[in-house]
Amino acid sequence: MYYDITEIEYVGDYKLKLTFENGKGGIVDFANYIKPGSVYARFSNIEYFKQAYIHPELGVLCWPGDVDVAPETVYHEATGEPLPTWMEIDKKTLTG
Repeated sequence: MYYDITEIEYVGDYKLKLTFENGKGGIVDFANYIKPGSVYARFSNIEYFKQAYIHPELGVLCWPGDVDVAPETVYHEATGEPLPTWMEIDKKTLTG
Protein backbone atom coordinates (compact mmCIF):
# COMPACT_ATOMS: atom_id res chain seq x y z
CA MET A 1 0.00 0.00 0.00
CA TYR A 2 1.09 3.54 -0.62
CA TYR A 3 -0.28 6.98 0.05
CA ASP A 4 -0.86 9.70 -2.52
CA ILE A 5 1.45 12.67 -2.44
CA THR A 6 -0.45 15.84 -1.63
CA GLU A 7 2.36 18.42 -1.56
CA ILE A 8 5.78 18.77 -3.13
CA GLU A 9 8.39 21.43 -2.51
CA TYR A 10 11.83 21.80 -4.06
CA VAL A 11 14.29 22.47 -1.22
CA GLY A 12 17.64 22.59 -3.04
CA ASP A 13 20.10 20.43 -4.92
CA TYR A 14 18.26 17.18 -5.72
CA LYS A 15 16.01 17.28 -2.67
CA LEU A 16 12.24 17.41 -2.54
CA LYS A 17 10.05 17.77 0.52
CA LEU A 18 7.03 15.51 0.15
CA THR A 19 3.80 15.33 2.12
CA PHE A 20 1.43 12.38 1.83
CA GLU A 21 -2.32 12.09 2.29
CA ASN A 22 -1.86 10.49 5.74
CA GLY A 23 -0.02 13.63 6.94
CA LYS A 24 3.42 12.02 7.01
CA GLY A 25 6.30 13.26 4.93
CA GLY A 26 9.94 14.14 4.72
CA ILE A 27 12.77 15.17 2.44
CA VAL A 28 14.03 12.80 -0.23
CA ASP A 29 17.45 13.28 -1.85
CA PHE A 30 17.35 12.04 -5.44
CA ALA A 31 21.08 12.60 -6.12
CA ASN A 32 21.77 8.86 -5.93
CA TYR A 33 19.19 8.20 -8.63
CA ILE A 34 21.38 9.83 -11.27
CA LYS A 35 23.15 7.00 -13.07
CA PRO A 36 24.38 7.09 -16.69
CA GLY A 37 22.06 5.21 -19.01
CA SER A 38 19.14 5.11 -16.57
CA VAL A 39 15.86 6.94 -17.01
CA TYR A 40 16.94 9.07 -14.04
CA ALA A 41 20.09 10.28 -15.85
CA ARG A 42 17.87 13.19 -16.92
CA PHE A 43 17.99 14.41 -13.32
CA SER A 44 21.56 15.59 -13.95
CA ASN A 45 19.88 18.59 -15.60
CA ILE A 46 18.71 20.39 -12.46
CA GLU A 47 16.15 22.41 -14.43
CA TYR A 48 14.55 19.14 -15.57
CA PHE A 49 14.62 17.80 -12.00
CA LYS A 50 12.84 20.92 -10.74
CA GLN A 51 9.90 20.12 -13.05
CA ALA A 52 8.74 17.39 -10.64
CA TYR A 53 4.99 17.30 -10.19
CA ILE A 54 2.25 15.21 -8.63
CA HIS A 55 0.29 13.19 -11.18
CA PRO A 56 -3.26 14.58 -10.87
CA GLU A 57 -5.01 11.20 -11.09
CA LEU A 58 -2.49 8.85 -9.49
CA GLY A 59 -0.97 11.02 -6.75
CA VAL A 60 2.57 9.87 -7.59
CA LEU A 61 5.77 11.83 -8.17
CA CYS A 62 6.46 12.40 -11.87
CA TRP A 63 8.60 14.35 -14.33
CA PRO A 64 7.98 15.24 -17.98
CA GLY A 65 8.49 12.40 -20.43
CA ASP A 66 6.66 9.76 -18.37
CA VAL A 67 9.35 9.53 -15.69
CA ASP A 68 8.19 8.54 -12.21
CA VAL A 69 9.42 6.84 -9.06
CA ALA A 70 7.64 3.88 -7.47
CA PRO A 71 5.31 5.40 -4.88
CA GLU A 72 6.25 2.79 -2.27
CA THR A 73 9.93 3.71 -2.64
CA VAL A 74 9.29 7.44 -2.32
CA TYR A 75 7.11 6.91 0.76
CA HIS A 76 9.79 4.72 2.38
CA GLU A 77 12.55 7.24 1.65
CA ALA A 78 10.52 10.21 2.88
CA THR A 79 9.13 8.66 6.07
CA GLY A 80 11.63 5.95 6.98
CA GLU A 81 8.80 3.42 7.20
CA PRO A 82 9.56 -0.09 5.92
CA LEU A 83 9.04 -1.04 2.32
CA PRO A 84 6.16 -3.41 1.63
CA THR A 85 7.10 -7.06 2.16
CA TRP A 86 6.86 -7.85 -1.54
CA MET A 87 9.42 -5.13 -2.31
CA GLU A 88 11.80 -6.38 0.38
CA ILE A 89 11.75 -9.83 -1.21
CA ASP A 90 12.44 -8.45 -4.66
CA LYS A 91 15.24 -6.26 -3.29
CA LYS A 92 16.93 -9.26 -1.63
CA THR A 93 16.56 -11.33 -4.78
CA LEU A 94 18.14 -8.63 -6.90
CA THR A 95 21.10 -8.03 -4.57
CA GLY A 96 21.73 -11.72 -3.95
